[in-house]
Amino acid sequence: MLFASCGKEEVEVIVDPTLPQGTFTLAKTGSIVEENGTKSKGTVTLGTDSKGTQFVRFGTDFETKLSSGTVTVYLSTSSVFKANAGAGNPDLRLIGQITKNGEKYFLLDPKADGKFTHLILWCATAAIPFGNAKLM
Repeated sequence: MLFASCGKEEVEVIVDPTLPQGTFTLAKTGSIVEENGTKSKGTVTLGTDSKGTQFVRFGTDFETKLSSGTVTVYLSTSSVFKANAGAGNPDLRLIGQITKNGEKYFLLDPKADGKFTHLILWCATAAIPFGNAKLM
């Protein structure tokens, strides 16, 4: 009779660097105010994870109209989208695109400047805002 024992198997843990690691600590939060009949709603937060990495988080309650395919997310110093195609706008920071409703994290690298007070949902296809949230 032969007995064999198995050694401790190593389990590979894959960490997604685009998601917060450890505890997500809230710094600012806001509720989306719908614009232009898009029925945008939900909670957005700005915070950091246990490693000090900053994120924007859309809550599980987030919804917007996605008939154009995507909605672009910006941090802004006001609730009004003010693009300057030729020179850029230091009062706007592009965060990324939303392609589905529900929870979503955007990693901010580098961290967002403290001057940003709002998050704006912008539809470039229609050139209209879909909503904004004052971050407090």
